[in-house]
Amino acid sequence: MDDTIIEVHGYAKQGAGFGYTRVRGLNALIATVTTPAAAPLIVAQRLRKGACGSPRGAKRLVGDAVKQTRRLLGEGSPVLVRMDSAYYGRDAVHAAITGGAAVSVTVRLDPAVKTAIASIPEGAWTTIKYPNAIFDETTGTWVSNAEVAEVPYTAFTSRKKADQVTGRLVVRRIPDVHASKNQAAGQGALFDLWRFHAFFTTVPADQLDTVAVDVTHRGHAIIEQVHADLKASALAHLPSGRFTANSAWLVLAVITFNLTRAAAALTEAPELVRATTATVRRKLIHVPARVASSARRITLHLPHAWPWQQAWTHLFDRVADPPVTAST
Repeated sequence: MDDTIIEVHGYAKQGAGFGYTRVRGLNALIATVTTPAAAPLIVAQRLRKGACGSPRGAKRLVGDAVKQTRRLLGEGSPVLVRMDSAYYGRDAVHAAITGGAAVSVTVRLDPAVKTAIASIPEGAWTTIKYPNAIFDETTGTWVSNAEVAEVPYTAFTSRKKADQVTGRLVVRRIPDVHASKNQAAGQGALFDLWRFHAFFTTVPADQLDTVAVDVTHRGHAIIEQVHADLKASALAHLPSGRFTANSAWLVLAVITFNLTRAAAALTEAPELVRATTATVRRKLIHVPARVASSARRITLHLPHAWPWQQAWTHLFDRVADPPVTAST
């Protein structure tokens, strides 16, 4: 789950304001569901005022998203809610846990988190595969500057006992770029300086170890691709000056996004299953065909040697064929 600012122009847009990006617009809060086998689908959305804080309404949206995800995947399927630090709070985390989901949420480096990080022994850090990492075949390990470690942690200790959540604080550290520049300029350092990125998770360690849970959490950035996809299509602008009309426009944009993903999945073509809306529109929807009518029958003449003929035909057969009935 994450929010994004939809830029607007003109002064007749109800609810428009300057948000955290310092761009005048409206704020769209979106939750997606992702599985390893398919592209993301949007399961919940809200349109909010541009100047509202990111956590506003997150509790209800997380609850709705978890319920909808369980309907899609089945009650027995595990669900993990991934969020950034803007949603690290009692309301959003408890909404996910109440719905039966685990959480993986980035935390802010407050004094309690810094104290927990300082308690991690130096021997507990594990080198991980990170951008530009190199695999050493001799040792069977990754040569990288990024390392991860974890420590038991209880979130929201300033609240009453019922609001506190016990889990794991997973920390990733990388060398401080600014400190490296200073050393290169001749300013030596007595010890290595690191930048820390921490997140809190309730996933048991026997399901995902430290390295695996870090990789899983980093996957939450996929929602940024969904935001970019929407802004490259229906959310390139909000057409109305009325907030309620623009809210309905967001709902229609989400429906279109999901239907496009469903059409791509029905083709069973590996190149389209995880494609963006623009790619699906170009290869499946904008069909270079000629329509002919003869004897009250409509014939669609597709181009010769069209590379997407098989995928499009498979989609057409899945959608247009009559339903299969059980033989008696």
